[in-house]
Amino acid sequence: MLKYIILIFAMGLVTYIPRMIPMVLLNGVKLPPRLKNFLGFIPFAALGALIFPGVLSSTGDISSAVFGLSAAIILSLAKLNVMIVVAGGIAAVYLYQFFI
Repeated sequence: MLKYIILIFAMGLVTYIPRMIPMVLLNGVKLPPRLKNFLGFIPFAALGALIFPGVLSSTGDISSAVFGLSAAIILSLAKLNVMIVVAGGIAAVYLYQFFI
């Protein structure tokens, strides 16, 4: 039991340290607007990189997956709510598989 507690503590420490170091080292430092803008896009890029491979293999048919992905991209470019984008992508895949 003690080794699990130590393991949980170590995992928490490994997670905390990379978050704490920039806060300590960059405290009071004014970042250039361009760098700040770049850093703001990192969460979106990471999320996209994690989701994209799963989208292409989600339906078992690459053509229907690409069709649904295309519909979701078009809906997102229209700046619609994320729930509408997801529902639209799912509906596009369903309609594609129903008619093709």
